Amino acid sequence: MTTKDNLTVSRALPWVLTIGGAIGLLAAFVLTVEKIELILDPTYVPSCSINPILSCGSVMDTPQAVLFGFPNSLLGVAGFAIVLTIGVVLLTGATLPRWIYWGLQLGATAGIVFVHWLIFQSLYRIGALCPYCMVVWVVMIPIFWYVTLHNVTTARLTGALRDGVIGIARMHGVILALWYIVIIAMIGVEFWDYWRTLL
Repeated sequence: MTTKDNLTVSRALPWVLTIGGAIGLLAAFVLTVEKIELILDPTYVPSCSINPILSCGSVMDTPQAVLFGFPNSLLGVAGFAIVLTIGVVLLTGATLPRWIYWGLQLGATAGIVFVHWLIFQSLYRIGALCPYCMVVWVVMIPIFWYVTLHNVTTARLTGALRDGVIGIARMHGVILALWYIVIIAMIGVEFWDYWRTLL
């Protein structure tokens, strides 16, 4: 990895963690409050229930929303608080031990797998989208991507593997943009019958 490529990823990571962690924490907190309101009053209409497709209420009322026996948003509150804290610490210029980064990688990987499972469930099983959940999707992708890039670019790699990592790191923004485009396309195609009624 060249110094320039490594610096680009290293400079981006604290900001991605801080901003992504803050936005994700806020979204997860609001989702938790909305879920509590719904538990207290089954007739409550969540603020993010906008239409038949963009409807938090429809999503919150499914088994997928409580996969581990409690609201999924509680995982977000805990996870994004950790991400935000690490991001702020990195912005101060602190050097963290390697195990912190690998712990962050483990959490980010679990998070991205869970988010993509939820995307699949929302699109093809539930048939509705939760706007606050989508905010979590949006921030989780760069968190995972830049944590992974940081860990891979700072690892001691040689040969073709090193060259491949350098190529991927140089295109980090393009790959991130394509990732979003694929998800937006999936949403567009799956709910096209509804979207075209709005045109």
